[in-house]
Amino acid sequence: MKSKRVPSLIQWWFGPGLSVEYIFISKDRRPQNTYKLIRLYFRTWLIHPIKRRIAKLYVLLLQKLFGLTVIAITGSAGKTSTKDMIASILNQKNRTVFSHANITPTFNIPTTILQCTRKTKYLVLEMGVEYPGDMDFYLWLVKPNVGIITNIYQTHTEYFKDVEGVSREKTKLVKALDSNDFVILNKENEHLKSIASKLKSQLVWFGERGEVSASDEKVSSDGTSFTLQIGHTKEEIHLSFIGKQFVSNSLAAVAGAYAIGATVQEIKGGLEKLKPAEHRMNLLYLKSGAVILDDTYNSNPSAAKKALETLREISGKKQTVAVLGDMLELGENEKEIHKELGKYCSSLGINYVLGVGNLAQNVVGEFYKKSEVSKYWVPKAENSYDLLKPFLKKDVVVLIKGSRSIGLDKLVAKLA
Repeated sequence: MKSKRVPSLIQWWFGPGLSVEYIFISKDRRPQNTYKLIRLYFRTWLIHPIKRRIAKLYVLLLQKLFGLTVIAITGSAGKTSTKDMIASILNQKNRTVFSHANITPTFNIPTTILQCTRKTKYLVLEMGVEYPGDMDFYLWLVKPNVGIITNIYQTHTEYFKDVEGVSREKTKLVKALDSNDFVILNKENEHLKSIASKLKSQLVWFGERGEVSASDEKVSSDGTSFTLQIGHTKEEIHLSFIGKQFVSNSLAAVAGAYAIGATVQEIKGGLEKLKPAEHRMNLLYLKSGAVILDDTYNSNPSAAKKALETLREISGKKQTVAVLGDMLELGENEKEIHKELGKYCSSLGINYVLGVGNLAQNVVGEFYKKSEVSKYWVPKAENSYDLLKPFLKKDVVVLIKGSRSIGLDKLVAKLA
């Protein structure tokens, strides 16, 4: 599929940069029903290309005639939370439209654009990158006024040679912006420090020693609190989100919102009113007395480590159990990356690790002796309840995390 060449006329029709995976329908995606198959091709080859062109023209008109400001967010982790946070801040005072989760961005972004009206002040778009050329397609579709990169880590490397390839694709966003635009970057991320000299736009750093920073971070089962600093101004913030990773996400959102005129009061109000989305570090209290930390929305190495750290922080003296599913799209080093996560569990002092999925065997094998893998591992999510059940006792906190397609959200639903 990846090697298939797209004729130039077809590529033009679908949109420059759009990956072949979104153009040709693979056999595993083709419905058996003839009517459904015809309808799928009709949408893919006619409706979506027309919709993209309408959206492209529409957003340009809104920007030129009605002053619409477009904020685009990309990164290896934290995109959706950052998008929700900045939308909540901006929506305090102005009509804001933002993209929703669980929909492929190539289809989601045109739909979101068409939800805008001439009264819309801000449009916040999440630009997830999975294939080479994705960012080229987004930038053909819409020209952002603000570009935010949350971080760049070892994720989505299945279709890129390495993390440098991921970095090159994601940083196209900020390199395309003009001198009147704003770029928001994470000062704590090594892959982002090197691109500052290549930018034409106004740069705002967030994170340690950035223009927007945080201190006194505290995590509990009630949420996460910290002191926000914007220049010389300080403000106490309490998030409903559980985990220090959400502090970094909020700093990215604050930097973007502040750059385009949001006040400190709007920032505080927008952050503190926002509730976590489903399956993003949500707490579930079982009748048995066990506590479930549900983070089954998705997973990657960095996010998994942050979730494990949060598990240790909120557990106190209780026993800790980590149910870890496969992390996908990691490329040729996927086994080693999973083994490293097993070592990290040991270093944190996690009491038990349960694995779900073929790659998760490597996590379990590194945490226990290899001979014990069969006791703490199952190949599929539908077998995971029986694996976890003996651990669902009082004074036990259980983290459940894995890539979305592994299906661990179904385990959470069964527990609820």
